[in-house]
Amino acid sequence: MLTIALSKGRILEQTLPLLEKAGLKIEQGELNSRKLILDTNLAEVKVIIIRATDVPVFVQHGAADLGITGKDVLLEHGSNGLFELLDLKIAKCKLMVAAQNKQKLEQNTLKVATKYVNSAKLHFQKQGQSCEIIKLYGAMELAPIVGLAHCIVDLVDTGNTIKANGLQAFEHITDISSRLIVNAASFKTKNAAIKSWADNIAKNL
Repeated sequence: MLTIALSKGRILEQTLPLLEKAGLKIEQGELNSRKLILDTNLAEVKVIIIRATDVPVFVQHGAADLGITGKDVLLEHGSNGLFELLDLKIAKCKLMVAAQNKQKLEQNTLKVATKYVNSAKLHFQKQGQSCEIIKLYGAMELAPIVGLAHCIVDLVDTGNTIKANGLQAFEHITDISSRLIVNAASFKTKNAAIKSWADNIAKNL
């Protein structure tokens, strides 16, 4: 039996067609139900649909053998107890530094609003820039406007949201896309089944 943890929302929408091409289907009735563990067309494969930030936790601790989540989540979580098998090339965006103007980034100690604490710290450490991280979970663009922070570190897709709030993206930290991850122990004990799944998905990328 294999259990696959899938991320809710935009990633799920782009993941389902990819899984169908690999031979795994989840009926709409299952997706619309309140069940926490969903059946698939394959008796040996079950699916759970959870928050993207929880996917690596479930995979790390063996509650799921495989998972699909964003690289941004993995950078924050770390790789303890799991491996990254494939870049699925879906749900693409960029992790960037945005501010009202370039001068806002020229501070002795930069105040940075973000939920990507580890990624932001590492980025500014590499630049030799002292920073104070202010952790927020939403409304990131508001922080520079009200003076809470000099800049933000956030995901940027079209850039329309930051532009609408008077911000510009100045520094590109890394490209983000969704990744297929696997529990380290499961990769040993269920290697043949997992490699078969990874190969089927890879063929359709």
